[in-house]
Amino acid sequence: MSFELPVVPHADRSLPGELELGAFSVSLNVADLEASRLFYGHLGFVVSGGSVDESYLILKNGETTIGLFHGMFDSNILTFNPGLTNRMERIEEHTDVRVIDNSLREAGVELTTPIDPEAGDSGPAHIALVDPDGNSILIDQFF
Repeated sequence: MSFELPVVPHADRSLPGELELGAFSVSLNVADLEASRLFYGHLGFVVSGGSVDESYLILKNGETTIGLFHGMFDSNILTFNPGLTNRMERIEEHTDVRVIDNSLREAGVELTTPIDPEAGDSGPAHIALVDPDGNSILIDQFF
């Protein structure tokens, strides 16, 4: 499933928050991709990306996004995508994940996966961390 995302100049600046993280979704570690797709389909979700052959599906219901992942990680993950809105719009002017990485390090937050030094100064890159309760967080910028 491939389509061009609409582009907006910047995120909605009227919304609260101090560090723009982009779109939010929950990435679920599922035992059976098809059973999970069917279940969430009953809740109104439709497939908007991913591939069964690649063991993951992205589901949307309005502005809500759930990622279903089979065999890719051990637990559920809170996911943020800098440069993307929950309405599936690409943001031209956004906070780069490298800036987020720097801000977290300056605040003394330990990253379980820092920016890959080979990721360059812009473009795709990701970081990972764990909150005080053991919840995994992925900040994944994919363009």
